[in-house]
Amino acid sequence: MAEEKRSFKKLIKDILYISAKRSARALYYIGSYIIPANEKIILFESSNGRNYTGNPKYIYEEIVSQGLDKEYKCVWSFMHPDKKIPGNAIQAKRSFFKFLYYTLRSGTWIFDSRHLYYLKKNKKTKYIQTWHGTPLKKLALDMDYIDMSGNQDIEAYHEEFRKNTSAWQYLISQNEYSSNIFRRAFDFKGEMLEIGYPRNDILVNKDNEKDIDEIKTRLNIPKDKKIILYAPTWRDNQFYTKGQYKFATEMDFDRLYEEFSDDYALIIKFHYLVKENMDWSKYNDFIIECDADWDIQELYLISDMMITDYSSVMFDYSILKRPMIFFAYDLDDYKNNLRDFYFDMVEDVPGPICQTNEELVDFIKNYSENAYKNTFGEKYEKWNDKFNQFDDGKASQKIINLIKER
Repeated sequence: MAEEKRSFKKLIKDILYISAKRSARALYYIGSYIIPANEKIILFESSNGRNYTGNPKYIYEEIVSQGLDKEYKCVWSFMHPDKKIPGNAIQAKRSFFKFLYYTLRSGTWIFDSRHLYYLKKNKKTKYIQTWHGTPLKKLALDMDYIDMSGNQDIEAYHEEFRKNTSAWQYLISQNEYSSNIFRRAFDFKGEMLEIGYPRNDILVNKDNEKDIDEIKTRLNIPKDKKIILYAPTWRDNQFYTKGQYKFATEMDFDRLYEEFSDDYALIIKFHYLVKENMDWSKYNDFIIECDADWDIQELYLISDMMITDYSSVMFDYSILKRPMIFFAYDLDDYKNNLRDFYFDMVEDVPGPICQTNEELVDFIKNYSENAYKNTFGEKYEKWNDKFNQFDDGKASQKIINLIKER
C-alpha cells in the first residue's frame, strides 16, 4: 500500500512538472513575438553552459579589456551560475526564466556549441556561432553512423543538426579546410568568418617567458620540472548517462610515474563532457590535479609537450610548434566503430603515434628537440600552413567589430 502511494505521488509530481514545463514553453513562444531585441545586450554560452571557456570567453574578455562591458550588457549562460568571471556580466541559469528572457532580448548570441532546440532567435539578433574546433573526426551530416550515449538514430541526429544550424548567421573558421567541411557537414548557408579562433589569440600574443611564468605561479605549477599536458577526447560509447562520459584511457600512470616523476609533471585535462572523480594522490606531485575551470589555452602555454589522441586540441596546440604525441591505443576500433576521420591520421599528424605504453615511454625517454625536428619538422610546417592559416592573434577584435556593425 505504501509503495502504491509513493507511485501515485510520483505520477502526480510528474504530471505537474510536465504541465508547468509546457506552460513555460508556451509563454516563451508568446514572448518571442512581444519582447524586442536590444543591440546592446550580448548573450554568451560555452560548452552548453558547463564552463567559462573557449572562443566565447576570449571574445568576452576582449570586450572587458576595452571597457565595452560598460556599454554592452553581457549575459553568460551557465548550468551552475556561480562562476568567477571578470567584468560586469550577468549570470543566468541555463533553461531558466532569466536565461530564456535574455535569449529573446539579446541583440547578439555568441555560442560555441549547438543551442537548445526550443530557443527562438529574434529576427534582429545576430547569431555568431564560434564552434569549438577544427575537425579530425567526421561530424554532423557527414556522419554515417552514431553510437552516442546509446543513441544510434543517425537520421534524427542529422535532422536535429539541420534545424539547429539553420539559425546560425555567422560561423567562425580556423582554416579553409574547416570552411569546406562546415558548409557541407552543417548545411551552413550563412557567412563564414575565416578569422581564426579567438581562443587562440592568447597563444599568439602571450607565448613569452613572463606570461608563462605568471600562469604557472597562479596555478601553482612547479617551475623546476618540464610539463606534459595529457588532453584526450571522449569515447561516444563509454558513458554514465546522456552527456556524461567516462575517462577512457589505457595509459599506464604507474609506469609514467616510475620513469619520469623526477623530471616531469603531468597535467591531465578531461574533455568537458567527461565526468570523473579520480584519486591521483599516490602520484604525489607528478600528476597535477586539474581544476575543471582551468583554461586549456593557458595549459597549452605552460606545457613543454602534449599527449592527445583524436582531439581537436592538436590543431590549436600546434600554433606553439611544440612536440605532440598521439597516444592512439584504440586507433582502429575508434576509426572503424565510432568516428571516421577526414584525413589519414597516421600519415598526416606531426608527431609519433604510440599505440602502447612501451612506445609512449620510449619516445618521451629518448626525446630530443633536434631528432623531433628532423623527423617531423617538414610535416609540422605543412600542418601549420594548412590548419593555422588564419590565427593571427586578432580574432576577438574582429568579432567585436562585427558586433558593432549594425
